[in-house]
Amino acid sequence: MTDIEQEFFKEFETKLWKAADKLRSNMDVANYKHVVLGLIFLKYVSDAFEERQNELVELFKKDDDENIYYLPREDYSSTEEYQHAIAEELEIRDYYAEKNVFWVPKTARWDILKEKSVLSLNTVIWQNEQGKDVKLKSVSWLIDNALDEIEKANPKLKGILNRIGQYQLDSEKLIGLINNFSNTRFHHPEFNDKKLNLKSKDILGHVYEYFLGQFALAEGKQGGQYYTPKSIVTLIVEMLEPYKGRVYDPAMGSGGFFVSSDKFIENHANVKHYNASEQKKQISVYGQESNPTTWKLAAMNMAIRGIDFNFGKKNADSFLDDQHPDLRADFVMANPPFNMKEWWHEKLADDPRWKYGTPPKNNANFAWMQHMLHHLAPTGSMALLLANGSMSSNTNNEGKIRKTLVENDIVECMVALPGQLFTNTQIPACICFLTKDKAAKDDKRNRHGEILFIDARNLGFMKDRVLRDFKDEDIQRIADTFHTWQHNWSEDKNEPGFCFSANHATIEKHNFVLTPGRYVGAEAEVDDGIPFDAKMASLTSKLKTQFEESDKLEEQIRKNLAGLGYDI
Repeated sequence: MTDIEQEFFKEFETKLWKAADKLRSNMDVANYKHVVLGLIFLKYVSDAFEERQNELVELFKKDDDENIYYLPREDYSSTEEYQHAIAEELEIRDYYAEKNVFWVPKTARWDILKEKSVLSLNTVIWQNEQGKDVKLKSVSWLIDNALDEIEKANPKLKGILNRIGQYQLDSEKLIGLINNFSNTRFHHPEFNDKKLNLKSKDILGHVYEYFLGQFALAEGKQGGQYYTPKSIVTLIVEMLEPYKGRVYDPAMGSGGFFVSSDKFIENHANVKHYNASEQKKQISVYGQESNPTTWKLAAMNMAIRGIDFNFGKKNADSFLDDQHPDLRADFVMANPPFNMKEWWHEKLADDPRWKYGTPPKNNANFAWMQHMLHHLAPTGSMALLLANGSMSSNTNNEGKIRKTLVENDIVECMVALPGQLFTNTQIPACICFLTKDKAAKDDKRNRHGEILFIDARNLGFMKDRVLRDFKDEDIQRIADTFHTWQHNWSEDKNEPGFCFSANHATIEKHNFVLTPGRYVGAEAEVDDGIPFDAKMASLTSKLKTQFEESDKLEEQIRKNLAGLGYDI
């Protein structure tokens, strides 16, 4: 992304957020996000539809033998007849479907929404298909009607657009939101009088992701249920490199891992010399989410980006109602809830997923891990975020499960993360990378009996008083270290304080604890060129001087206290 595009996004997103947040008033953020994201979605689909209409008008008028869309002007007796023909042609749905643009019925288009929202209640706004007058009931009804019409016209969206009437936001606030969003456009963007080469989908994707992050911050702990920090998602995707195959997330939240996989393919297309659009067709997305509103958020997140997805027939508990029982995925990625207590049910007692040991009934960390392993293909790779305690705890069978995983050569890499990365918890976390196949293939070396430990706790920066984040170079450093270890590693590449490749014998000596700090050691001191003897003599001299000064200070304090009548 160019610097000017980054500046554009920053200003665009901030402008929209300020407009939305100012109008929030006392409405709960958990509800308000659905109102705002629903309106943003409506604005986007209308802008994308209009963008395609403008392209079609140009194609209809372009006299070119290879242009199948051309409508010759001479075939029509008048300008009015020609314009009418173009208008009719613009209402043919196939023109939009061929470009994966959502069909937007006339009553759901943004201009109509804006025009009708300011009318008085009970004003006739249009006639329905039966020729009956339809009156304006409320602005929220107008918006919900638009969402209804779009869902009816686009089967992919059925059941995923959240209606806003239930939140009882007054009409004036909704009109304010509509007017504010009307001042922004998702197509033909300009910044500082320069036209930008950005599509509607690109802009909406950034805005949607930004708003999810802002809502997560505003909601605090609850917001973390659907949002994983972008930098952590990016790090995992960069390390796993999901180019093709089935991608699965059993605790998907708003679908951040799928979006990052999509971006990963786009960003690496030129480097790998392949066509990004064709490569995306080789990716299949599967997910599951128990929260019904978050399930809809994820589905809408995929829909606006044109990502085909299978999130099951409904929102459901991954342990008790697995929506993809037969799935064996090539890549599994997840950020499940840390240390989840209320998850056990007696019917899970002899579940075939607990291949490496029955997980504790009061903590689901190793249940999530084994659920993911169960769905991992024989040659697949996976990553999940876990609370650090899981890597060292020996209570409630956790130590035995961890030992069994190591002995079965399932663990590939452990990454310790810095604190303050998450909006919803301060619990120290790590990323656990697992695979069922460490054999040499596809230019990867044989990694049997080895585990890479990376301690990234000192990386990143404080982006504000509360939250830490990774820089791009931090992500690249960690990912490059992992890929180097997979392909071409030697002992001299172990870096004290940062990374170490340990064999199983070494891990056994540490009682199968998988905390990276146990293995990477202390960071090596920088050689300043001063010989050890000279440095030691200097330090000893300084220490002697400091002892002498300490004695003098102690004597002075004793005298001062004696003068006050105290003797020590």
